[in-house]
Amino acid sequence: MNSKALDYTALIITVIGAVNWGLIGIFRFNLVSFLFGDMTWISRIIYILVGICGLYLLTLLGRVSSFSEE
Repeated sequence: MNSKALDYTALIITVIGAVNWGLIGIFRFNLVSFLFGDMTWISRIIYILVGICGLYLLTLLGRVSSFSEE
């Protein structure tokens, strides 16, 4: 998988996680728990993937800012 595809995949997963947090904050509705159960193994994997993708996107931020300096 090339870097661009990984960047877009991580971005999509992180946006889905952000929408879930928005639903929790506004409506107290956890979409992941609703779809997959409260802290089941699959919901824990989803939360882990969102966290990993968020951390990965920090590297994207560094790459974008170094690209704009050139």
